[in-house]
Amino acid sequence: MTLGITGATGRLGGRIATRLATAGVEQRLLVRDPSRAPDLPGARVVQASYVDTPQVRAALSGVTTLLMVSASESADRVAQHRAFIDAAAAAGVRQVVYISFYGAAPDCTFTLGRDHHATEQHLLASGLACTFLRDNLYADFLPALAGPDDVIRGPAGDGRVAAVAQRDIADAATAVLLDPTAHVGDTYDLTGPEALSLAEVAALLSEAEGRPVSYYDETIDEAYASRASYGAPDWQVDAWVSTYTAIASGELAGVTGDVERLTGHPATSFADLLSAGDAAY
Repeated sequence: MTLGITGATGRLGGRIATRLATAGVEQRLLVRDPSRAPDLPGARVVQASYVDTPQVRAALSGVTTLLMVSASESADRVAQHRAFIDAAAAAGVRQVVYISFYGAAPDCTFTLGRDHHATEQHLLASGLACTFLRDNLYADFLPALAGPDDVIRGPAGDGRVAAVAQRDIADAATAVLLDPTAHVGDTYDLTGPEALSLAEVAALLSEAEGRPVSYYDETIDEAYASRASYGAPDWQVDAWVSTYTAIASGELAGVTGDVERLTGHPATSFADLLSAGDAAY
């Protein structure tokens, strides 16, 4: 088995690649910028952009199992994914482990979740064996929701989110990649051990960081107005706002045992993630 790993220059892909290297697995790291690739034993770095089909086919020659981390958010991300999947199939890849999103569906509230659904559908139609890891929102990202005034603002109401730690996702993905054929056709919903409201997230941040953090429940109109100053394209603003409305809808509140099922350890709570700080790798 030859493993191909995408996203190794990012935090999640880098964690997975590091875990595989620690386990003594040889892997091929597909990156856009080789100068940013991690230096890991048993890892070969190859340059490949998702949309450069000849480059991808060459990079994946001989790869049997591929970890596909989604491309950077963009208006044409689904098109990039489709081109990459087609090139992977043409290169002879047999199985793709795709980092998807919890509740991915054509009509899910979180707009970027729809991209993941479209990608899953293309993978299923490609003839490749598939494994989907559907991650809830990253717990590691929650502290960044607080603005410079230590207020989390968004139209999430009293909805809840079962945010998952990236280290748990990395552990789960590594477990799958160490024995990929055992997970062909499986979909795992990776969540934290609890579903928290943003008011509870603010309270936990206050306790961990020793400063008062609060939550302000914006209206949807207020949310769009407060983000207008960034000058972002409409699709990006829709994605930002729908992060909160997806929480409000209850679509991100489900808690599963899939992290523990794959890794053998319980999912990390948000409080424990905060207390571990940078050590939570």
